[in-house]
Amino acid sequence: MTDAAAGAVPFIQTHAPDFRASITNAPGNASYPIASFIWLLMYENPTDKKQNEVVMIDFLKWVLTDGQKVALKLGYAALPSDLVQMELKQLGTSTR
Repeated sequence: MTDAAAGAVPFIQTHAPDFRASITNAPGNASYPIASFIWLLMYENPTDKKQNEVVMIDFLKWVLTDGQKVALKLGYAALPSDLVQMELKQLGTSTR
């Protein structure tokens, strides 16, 4: 799954700034053919910005950083670091 996701990074950078990309049947010998991202919908303009920051942004920051280590311990694939950095930047947390 990590290799399949890594293969999608160039496509996401050029064609899918909202991260809508398929990694099913990704090219490469190490890419698992039945792979997918987990989707998460968030409000673009939440009514309670402070609650949104605490609940969603901080949670997602954890998922993309420390949560990756937990995922590996549980047998899940980690996201490629390039993709994590792109997502953190999109969340506006890469410098927090």
